[in-house]
Amino acid sequence: MTTIRDVAKRAGVSVTAASYALNDTGTIGDATRKRVLEAAEELNYHPNAFARHLKNRQTLTIGVFISRFGGSFYEEVLEGIHSVILDTDYELLVCPESRSTRRMLLHRQVDGAIVFDSKIPDESILKLASRHFPIVLLDRALQNDFVLPLLLDNAQGVREAFRHLYEQGFHKLAFVAGAADSFDSAERMETFLAEAESHQLTVDVYQGNFTEISGYETAKAIIYEHTLPEAVFCANDQMAIGFLRAMREHDLSAPKDIAVVGFDDIPLSRYTQPQVSTIGTSRFEWGASAAHQLIDFLENETPFQPQRIPTRFLPRESSTQKQVVQEKP
Repeated sequence: MTTIRDVAKRAGVSVTAASYALNDTGTIGDATRKRVLEAAEELNYHPNAFARHLKNRQTLTIGVFISRFGGSFYEEVLEGIHSVILDTDYELLVCPESRSTRRMLLHRQVDGAIVFDSKIPDESILKLASRHFPIVLLDRALQNDFVLPLLLDNAQGVREAFRHLYEQGFHKLAFVAGAADSFDSAERMETFLAEAESHQLTVDVYQGNFTEISGYETAKAIIYEHTLPEAVFCANDQMAIGFLRAMREHDLSAPKDIAVVGFDDIPLSRYTQPQVSTIGTSRFEWGASAAHQLIDFLENETPFQPQRIPTRFLPRESSTQKQVVQEKP
């Protein structure tokens, strides 16, 4: 197999000069650079990217540590990440929640990480993050020069949804929270409760876990209490869909008996009966932005730029008493 030494010999230069020419680094003359490139072409020599980075202890691999694969929510985030990685020399290693994948993160078997797994402790992330091991977080806010919290603007969408409910006269409210350790669920609940307090309203809070069955069981518990709220905000669409299913089983309809709002704008929310009012964002752009910033840091040490991914409220049948405004594509 042709090596860089063969190229250097053919061009009549040192191995160091050949390396400078092939990697477009160092201070060598244009004539020398041209001679080396011609020699490489004649010998059909292609630098091995992995070997080139091995001495810098780089793997040319980005790790995505995610709590699960299932569902369009995670799939769209991963598609955004993958779309950026395709234009680089990096490979993508996607690691679902498990002990072995956390061990991989701890041993730094990748060059950088995108973390969407709340089970990985904050302390581990802060200890691991460094100039040589940057980390992008999609599920929590931590302060560190080498950690980028890239989060959804939960507050923006929740405020729009609250205003939508309040202005229609829905003032007896309930909130179904997601997983207890979820940053997004906590932020959505905090915003909703703050908006209610500013309007002198109280909110009954129920604990779910982001699954459809938890929304279903919560709705049944509320119905058995015989004190129905006028509107319910569920911290994600899956719980909202489960909530609506329980309502149908008890001959209740939305929004006539209870208005229902979710979060995430998963595809199924558009095809339920009734369609689920929800809060949407571009999950593809979220993933792409995470990958862009991580690659820029690894390649150029470009400082991280914290930002919030915009969200917007999408009024649909489950919470709208009048005709739904047609959504923009």
